[in-house]
Amino acid sequence: MKIDIYDESDGSTPRPKENGCSLKPVSPDESGEGLPYAPVNWPNPGDTWRWKVGKRVSGAGHYLDRYLYLPKSLRNSGLTTRKKYGFASKLAVERYIQTAFPGANINEFFASFSWRIPAQKSSLANGTARLKHVPCIPPSEESDSQSDTVCCKAGNKMCNSLLEQSENPPLAVMECDICCTEPKFCRDCCCILCCKTINSSYGGYDYIRCEAMMDESCICGHASHIDCALRCYMAGTVGGSIGLDSEYYCRRCDARTDLVSHVTRILHTCESLDSRDDIEKILNLGVCILRGSQKTSANELLKRIEVAIAKLKCGTCLEDIWKEEDNISAISMDVSHRGNTALEVTTCQEPIGVRTSSEVMSTSFHYRTESQKLEVEIDQVLQALRKSQESEFRMAEDSLHVQKNYLCNLYQQLEKEKSDLVRCTSPDPDALLSTVLSRVKQIKGEVKKLKDMEEVANGFGKTSRAILKEHFSLEIEE
Repeated sequence: MKIDIYDESDGSTPRPKENGCSLKPVSPDESGEGLPYAPVNWPNPGDTWRWKVGKRVSGAGHYLDRYLYLPKSLRNSGLTTRKKYGFASKLAVERYIQTAFPGANINEFFASFSWRIPAQKSSLANGTARLKHVPCIPPSEESDSQSDTVCCKAGNKMCNSLLEQSENPPLAVMECDICCTEPKFCRDCCCILCCKTINSSYGGYDYIRCEAMMDESCICGHASHIDCALRCYMAGTVGGSIGLDSEYYCRRCDARTDLVSHVTRILHTCESLDSRDDIEKILNLGVCILRGSQKTSANELLKRIEVAIAKLKCGTCLEDIWKEEDNISAISMDVSHRGNTALEVTTCQEPIGVRTSSEVMSTSFHYRTESQKLEVEIDQVLQALRKSQESEFRMAEDSLHVQKNYLCNLYQQLEKEKSDLVRCTSPDPDALLSTVLSRVKQIKGEVKKLKDMEEVANGFGKTSRAILKEHFSLEIEE
C-alpha cells in the first residue's frame, strides 16, 4: 500500500493507494462499478464488475458489509447456475472463481482491485454507522478475521451474520431505515412481526425470509416466523383484499413468496428426523400453511402430509410413514366411460341372499378424498353457523337496545310528571295523578316485555316462538 503525499497547507488528507489506484473513501450504501473496488476487463475485455457497501464500519475504518456483483456477460453465459449474482464475502468470490474458471489465478484476480473499501470521515464519526464493539487494531497487527469481527445487534450468538458463509452466500439486502434502525433488531435473525429471534434448527422450518429482488443488486432480506405471519393473516390462504393462496406477504416490501416450496423442504427435513413429537409439530405447521389453498400442488402436498400424520398417530414405523401407498381407489366399475366389463370377484362359496362382490365394489371412493370432502363440508357448516349466530346476535342486540332506550325515556317522563305532581303546577291535580299512575303501569308492562326478550340469552332455539314473533319479528315454522 502506498501513500500519496499532499501539501498540508491546502487542508487535503492523505489518500491510500493500492495497485496504483487511489482509494477514495465512500459513503454508506454507496455503489459503483469498476476500479478501484471491482475488477475490469475480467475475464474478458469489456467485462466490468460492480460493487456496493453497507453501513457498518470496522475499527480500522473500512466497511464490513462489502458486496461484489458479476458483470452482465457472466450472468447469462452459462458459466454459473446462481440465481443471485452477488457475493457477500471474499471467500464466496474465491469459490466462484475456482468453480467457473478452474485455471484462473486467484491472487492475480484479487490483486487487480482493492477488496477493502475505506469509509468517509462522516461515516466514522456517525455512531450509528460505526460498530463501537469492533476493536481498533493497528494496521501492522490486524488481519481479515480480526478486523471484521462483528456482533449481532440482538445479542444472538447463533445469528446468521456470525456464521461461516455457505457456498452461495446471501445477496446484498436493501437499505432499511424503519425496523433495522431499532437498537435491538437484527435483520439477519429477528422476526419483523414479533422482533424475537428466529431459530434455524431443522432447516429453519418455522420462519420464512423474503428474498424479493428490490433491484438487480439487492433483496428485501427481512424474515418472519411462520406462526406470527399466520396469526397476522400474512401467510397461508387468506381472502379479502390481500388475497393469499399458500403464500407469505412481507410487511416491509409488500412482496409475496410462495410457501408450497417451503413446505416441500420441511417435509424432506421431517424424513431425516427420529423424534415423533418434532415430526408432528413440523407437519402440523405445514397443514396450517396449505389448508384452504386452491393450488393443485398445495392440495397434493397437503394430502401427503395428512396421510403421514395419520400414520404417525397410529404408531407406524418412522421408515414406513414416508412410503407412497398404492392408489386403492383406482378400482372403478364405470363401464359406460371405460368400455370395460364389470369387475367380477368370485369366491369359493357365496352365501345366498348376499350381494355379490361386484355389487359391493361398484361404488368407487377413497378415504383421503372423502376425508377432504368431509373437512370442507364441516368448515362450510361451521362458517354458516357462525354467520347465522352473528346475524341473530346483531338482531338481539338491536332489539334489546331499542327496548332499553324506550324504557329510559319512560323513566325520564315519569320523573318529570312526578315532579309536576309534587309542585302542583297543573290546574287539574287529579288528571296529573292519573297520568303518573298510567305511566307507572306502562313502565311495568315494558319491563315485563324486556324480561321476556332477555330469554334469548339461552339462544334463539330455546326461546319460545311467541316471544321471537312478537318481540323480534321472527316467525319460526313448525
